[in-house]
Amino acid sequence: MVDQQRPRRSCLAVPGSSQKMIDKARTLPADQVFLDLEDACAPLAKPGARKTIVASLNEGDWGSRARVVRVNDWTTEWTYRDVTEVVEGAGANLDCIMLPKVQTAEQVHALDLLLTQIEKTMGYEVGRIGIEAQIENALGLINVNAIATASPRVETIIFGPADFMASINMKSLVVGEQPPGYDVGDAYHYILMQILMAARAHDKQAIDGPYLQIRDVDGFKRVAGRSAALGFDGKWVLHPGQIDAANEVFSPKQEDYDHAENILDAYDYYTSEAGGRRGAVMLGDEMIDEASRKMALVISSKGRAAGMSRTDVWAPPAE
Repeated sequence: MVDQQRPRRSCLAVPGSSQKMIDKARTLPADQVFLDLEDACAPLAKPGARKTIVASLNEGDWGSRARVVRVNDWTTEWTYRDVTEVVEGAGANLDCIMLPKVQTAEQVHALDLLLTQIEKTMGYEVGRIGIEAQIENALGLINVNAIATASPRVETIIFGPADFMASINMKSLVVGEQPPGYDVGDAYHYILMQILMAARAHDKQAIDGPYLQIRDVDGFKRVAGRSAALGFDGKWVLHPGQIDAANEVFSPKQEDYDHAENILDAYDYYTSEAGGRRGAVMLGDEMIDEASRKMALVISSKGRAAGMSRTDVWAPPAE
């Protein structure tokens, strides 16, 4: 079965036609690398890029990084060959296929069926390769709940801001920033929350799209902080300089991680026989209960996935 909770704080985009960039990506601390056959790959370069991707997945050491390939969307003439060549050639070393410009659940069904056919033909474990669905226009957003449940393979719902901005005629040329004239609130809040609600309702991850001003790390942190605050799991990175920023923004602060783990330990103790089987207790100056445990579990899970270690450990009171 697919792993729907693998870390994705930083999702590095790499042109599938560039062997140099692919080799570099293996050395970078990104949680996920996706090799792109869509926008980052010119039409004439796509056939050769498929072969480069297959060889790179099979021959390179990717460590613990999630390995993803973004194929072209179903409205193009390239999708079928993208999927069949990549999955037949390197399916054993591939974690997910990313499908861009998803507009309906049927487009996910089609990819699921094709993947199943290939897995059965090649002798791969059926259902292991996941699907990442990218929402890039108004119709896709309207159908996002159906898209999230279209296949058990779906692991993530991704916001694609550039195409989305164009699809709704947003008056801006700067991807991810507020459009000129929009000076109250956040122009992307509704879109982000729709994606987040669909993801959380169906136990999927929510991933924010790219920030194209690649040398403006402070700007990246500001925009990433917006989606991280809402509850998104990670964000695309287009340049190595954005990776550390993404990993930082989408990881808990050390003091928050320590506090979350202490809440879990204290609640586990106080609800036990030894702790008096209590449901609501004080942890320092803070009352904790079952709701506190659920909130703490979110932070602790993110910290554990990020490989964080505790610096402050709660201990039960002495008898």
